[in-house]
Amino acid sequence: MAAARGPYAKGKAKRAEILDVALDVIDREGYAAATVKELADAVGLSQNGLLHYFGSKDALFAEIVRRRDEVTAIQVDAEHQDFADDLVQRILRAVDDEATSPGFTQLSLRVTGEATEPDHVAHGFLQSRYENVRFVVRDAVTRLQAAGRLSADIDPAITASLVFAAWDGLRLQWMYDRSIDIRANLLYLLRALGLDTPEA
Repeated sequence: MAAARGPYAKGKAKRAEILDVALDVIDREGYAAATVKELADAVGLSQNGLLHYFGSKDALFAEIVRRRDEVTAIQVDAEHQDFADDLVQRILRAVDDEATSPGFTQLSLRVTGEATEPDHVAHGFLQSRYENVRFVVRDAVTRLQAAGRLSADIDPAITASLVFAAWDGLRLQWMYDRSIDIRANLLYLLRALGLDTPEA
């Protein structure tokens, strides 16, 4: 397939630039910097010029979350052939990565909460996001059971739901109390569910 050219390619490149700059701004300056004005200033655009690339403020914030997911997905590498063996470490890697940016966590929680409305621009994206992360853990648990490394009594689907329900809940609590150790709490749950690894 031929590479995109002309205005479309330039528009796509500009969107990517805006999202990467937005993530950088939020990482450095926190959630308070995630305003249309601040982000527009950071990329040298007017507020209307910035929103032109996304259509709305809600769509912009949803795309920032999507972009961060893409970065995290590369680090976690769910397609790796040893993903099931390293499941706990890969989940913890994602937790550690997010802990470096409280501002992004705030933004992500805000978008996730608002997008529960069915007509929200990010509703479909976040619905698929939850489905995908549950599938990844469910599949890994099933593989470990097939290899005889995990009890057959564990329900893969329920385990996947519990892991990410705990992660979301711990992130929310962490916003109120930074003394909460998300990593330690999540690791405790993973071990209680039988997903223990000596290296974790």
